[in-house]
Amino acid sequence: MLVRFDPFHELERLFEPLRDERITYAMPLDAYRKGEQLHLDLDLPGVRPESIEVTVERSVLTVKAERYWSDEGTETVVCERPQGIFTRQLLLGESLEADEVKASYVDGVLHLRVPVAEGAKPRRVEVASSSAAPLRDS
Repeated sequence: MLVRFDPFHELERLFEPLRDERITYAMPLDAYRKGEQLHLDLDLPGVRPESIEVTVERSVLTVKAERYWSDEGTETVVCERPQGIFTRQLLLGESLEADEVKASYVDGVLHLRVPVAEGAKPRRVEVASSSAAPLRDS
């Protein structure tokens, strides 16, 4: 049998009765650029889609979700999965179209797509070729 040693587990267990139900938790995130979009995938397992709130104010993207499953009259024996409010804020750079964010939620993962701004897209620069003198700074 595999035994995992976690020196902080006992400390967490001692402070569990003092834990505030309004604690906020961060959500794991993968971010990558694919084509002309920034993709953000956030893990939110067990969250009801209607509890997810995505907002953009200026260049700050905020994701907030809630997850609760405690039933009245149930005695909890082990509680290792966090419940409560999950939140994450991301600063979107000027190279992204913050007003064009699209969101979907599939299999416990919130998928956000943010288009890259037109001015930030790669562009081809034509190279002039002639017998004239090269361009130089004056």
